[in-house]
Amino acid sequence: MSQINPYLTFNGNCLEAFNFYKSVFGGEFTAVQKYKDMPPSEEFKIDAKFGDRIMHVSLPINKDNVLMGCDSNPEYGQVIFGSNITLSFSADSKSAADKVFNSLSDGGKVVMPLADTFWGSYFGMCEDKFGTNWMVSFDKSK
Repeated sequence: MSQINPYLTFNGNCLEAFNFYKSVFGGEFTAVQKYKDMPPSEEFKIDAKFGDRIMHVSLPINKDNVLMGCDSNPEYGQVIFGSNITLSFSADSKSAADKVFNSLSDGGKVVMPLADTFWGSYFGMCEDKFGTNWMVSFDKSK
């Protein structure tokens, strides 16, 4: 089943914010990954002083909804609040991810092309022609 979940981006206080959301909604984090845990990459570098920033965190709100987030990589600039929300679409197949990504990015901008990732997903990011930010993924383990 496909899903759409909110993805929030912060300027270094993501874990603080998500601990607050956890106190409000309850539950436990299903993922907390830091930038320093990424394999080395020439394409996506982050200064070691930002290694403890959150690369990804997930907090299930109920059986169908997950609040997700990360800290920005300061090398790409600071987050402007109001534009720090991305919609995350989880497809039920690789072909569905391709179709949705290609449709959303048509007339918009590809930020990160769909590709296999080190965390096991087929994943990409784009901005649609209306300025909405999207993450599209297919979890290959399902």
